[in-house]
Amino acid sequence: MLNVQLIVPYFPIVLYKVELSDAVSTKILRYFGIEINVRIPNTYQGNTYLQRRATELNRSAKGPPYVFMFTDLDSPKSCAPELIQSWVKAPINPGFFLRVAVMEIESWIIADRDALAAFLSIPVGRIPSAPDDILQPKEFLVSLARGSKKKSLRDQLVPSKSAVTARVGPEYNSRLSEFVRDDWNLERAAAASPSLERTLNRIRHAKSASA
Repeated sequence: MLNVQLIVPYFPIVLYKVELSDAVSTKILRYFGIEINVRIPNTYQGNTYLQRRATELNRSAKGPPYVFMFTDLDSPKSCAPELIQSWVKAPINPGFFLRVAVMEIESWIIADRDALAAFLSIPVGRIPSAPDDILQPKEFLVSLARGSKKKSLRDQLVPSKSAVTARVGPEYNSRLSEFVRDDWNLERAAAASPSLERTLNRIRHAKSASA
């Protein structure tokens, strides 16, 4: 989950929950030739902090610096437009980009099936072609990693049996961030994930409008 600021002639400010979200946002923005200028980690407060800041950031985003906020939908009981409106509670200013991954950031990562299958050393057929429909994508990605032929990856991504409360392995965020930077293909992923495609289209539209 995360926050980014953007628009083409200006550098973005990024607020993010975990390293993995930062890696995905960076990849998206660099795809459009946008470099992040300020990163603000938000590791402990999660969506509560982002939601609290949304109204203020939207109000300030009438001109540079522009803001791109990114978060996860998390629950199938919600939809992205409802979440956006409940957070902002006002008309969206042109410089404020609140984008929602359906259901989680892992959905977008899973969307590049070819790259993920190669990374995990698993058959591509194990990966669904509609990642936005996976209700618990983080857990699903971990389950895929359990079937990896690479012991090192299993140790990094899958929680050990002794880690009773852990949902992911000790190097889950850092290892997947590396995968995003080096192997994840944004265009392939967007072709399979409507929520990612909407995010790219929103940025694309803003870039065209500012040209």
